[in-house]
Amino acid sequence: MAKVIMTADDSTSIRQMVSFTLNQAGYDVIEAEDGLDAADKLAGIHVDMLLTDLNMPNKNGLELIEWVRSMPRFKFMPIIMLTTEAETEMKQKGKAAGATGWIVKPFKPEQLLALVKRILR
Repeated sequence: MAKVIMTADDSTSIRQMVSFTLNQAGYDVIEAEDGLDAADKLAGIHVDMLLTDLNMPNKNGLELIEWVRSMPRFKFMPIIMLTTEAETEMKQKGKAAGATGWIVKPFKPEQLLALVKRILR
């Protein structure tokens, strides 16, 4: 059975690129338009990994990660920040919130796939 990955990003083009890349590699992808949409969708489904942007309306990436980590069933789910933010301080905030990894946009599809495959072995 294919691993399920949720991508949360307010950019339609980023969601489409991530979905296309992951679908081509055999993953099932669920798209969320922002952190609130992701939280709503996560409430009723199984997800193996979350890829989230940092700067989103309604619930930003850090707020989403904190919410996800507060749920016992998602305590160990890998969460990757996929964002334009590259500052060390912001990465530390992401790690403190519970992020597993960090990819800076723009990214190469093969970079994303390599990280996903390494984490979801």
